[in-house]
Amino acid sequence: MNRLDHRTQNWQVRKPAVRSRRGIVASQHQLAAEVGAGMLGAGGNAVDAAVAAGFALAAIEPWNSGLGGVGYMLVYLARENRVEVVDFGPVSPRALDPAAFPLSGGFAGDLFAWPAVKEDRNVHGPLSFAVPGEVDGLGLALERFGTQSLATVLQPAIELAEDGIAVDWYVTLKVATLAKELARYSATRDIWLPAGMPPVTPPDTPLRRLKLAGLAESLRRLARAGCRDFYEGEIAAAIAKDIHAMGGVLAPEDLGQYRARIVAPTQCDYRGGTVALAPRLTAGPSMAWALARLADRRFERGGPHADAFVAYAEALREAYAQRLQTMGESEGRAPSSTTHLNVIDRDGNMVALTQTLLSVFGSKVVLPATGILMNNGVMWFDPRPGAPNSLGPAKRPLTNMCPVIVRREGKPWFAIGASGGRKIFPAVLQIASFLIDHGMSLADAFHQPRIDASGGEHVGVDSRLPREVKSALSEKFTVHPAELAVYPANFACPSAVLNDPWTGEHFGISDVMSPWSGAAAEKEP
Repeated sequence: MNRLDHRTQNWQVRKPAVRSRRGIVASQHQLAAEVGAGMLGAGGNAVDAAVAAGFALAAIEPWNSGLGGVGYMLVYLARENRVEVVDFGPVSPRALDPAAFPLSGGFAGDLFAWPAVKEDRNVHGPLSFAVPGEVDGLGLALERFGTQSLATVLQPAIELAEDGIAVDWYVTLKVATLAKELARYSATRDIWLPAGMPPVTPPDTPLRRLKLAGLAESLRRLARAGCRDFYEGEIAAAIAKDIHAMGGVLAPEDLGQYRARIVAPTQCDYRGGTVALAPRLTAGPSMAWALARLADRRFERGGPHADAFVAYAEALREAYAQRLQTMGESEGRAPSSTTHLNVIDRDGNMVALTQTLLSVFGSKVVLPATGILMNNGVMWFDPRPGAPNSLGPAKRPLTNMCPVIVRREGKPWFAIGASGGRKIFPAVLQIASFLIDHGMSLADAFHQPRIDASGGEHVGVDSRLPREVKSALSEKFTVHPAELAVYPANFACPSAVLNDPWTGEHFGISDVMSPWSGAAAEKEP
């Protein structure tokens, strides 16, 4: 008898795309998309909508991003036909001592295959914090490119934080899978493990609400005092006091000297499109390198067929090998906590925003005085000395984020990005190729099964791909079947918005298998 493989899910799922001649927001959380669309309807532009949605996610999807996180935003300015990058990436504390992270033998079991550190100090707890840049980054984007006040864009997040998170099955799943780690820290445990157990709404009752203690007040304080209060004012003092009491080294000076910055994108041409990517210590340079490799290929028509997937696997494997050699990244397997959203407004301005805590629930530490869940950005560094990405003080690590904006003939075409750690870049590369090389619609591109060649010994192959694709891949690589499932997430979670320059219609869609993800259109006046 042939061996029967276990399948987690026995169903076919489709995610609805949204179309409109006005603005659209696509997000990993439908409520955040609706917040952004509401901001567009109130007269805001794409940046106003992205900032409002980004802050809202702190209240409704807090394990993925939030005030204690970091990120990158790409902004396409239609009037100038140019892309700017808001870099609010992680920086390690100035007092970080690499000697405080001795190797303990074996390998860490989280996102990267680094050697394990004593007590997993780089994975969770107060020594794992990088300086959080999200508040300054979103504030800088709003100040430079937005039209609305900070108080206006924060108001939806404040209201959502006051309401608390609705405890549906997905919340229960997220908390249950990390209950052991969340139980380590008292403030975290008190919020996420009521009565010592993951929160559950009983059958046939209204959804319970989980209040994130302190978060609404921190958001209200930001609305009154401005974003720099997080780094130089009352919130900064409360953050520093809590961290010091826990034995962390992130100090008031780290917060006070942090500045998000506006930088130029990495750009490349690909088959008539101009691809703008986040620069430097992101996955952007690796994607530009992979696109250059694909540019020499001529794919069979009517694809993607086996030739395309073999080309993707080869380009990705080579890009990751180069990334490891020149930048010092290593592969890992655990899920990341990143979130991504995209916006296009009625004037053709676009935003691709990726923000993250790194691991799911970041450092697992909620700061008691402010309700801020902190990132574990120190884990982005290699704990071994002497490598390009080695742990060090006041240093920026290599990250996986890959927000992208593509233009064609001087007009905006699509904005895309994803969550999923090392799986982000393969997903974004393939979907971009589906759109550019194979002429697929946005909805078809998102429902097209993919591979994951994000390093390691194997190439993950969506079981729904045709037999000829699997055979062609297995001739060149060690492959293993990978199911597109809610949990575990074997593939990245992408989202995108797209402008059809010939019809003037806009489209938006989000990850097919993420239960909360969705796109929302600005309401007609």
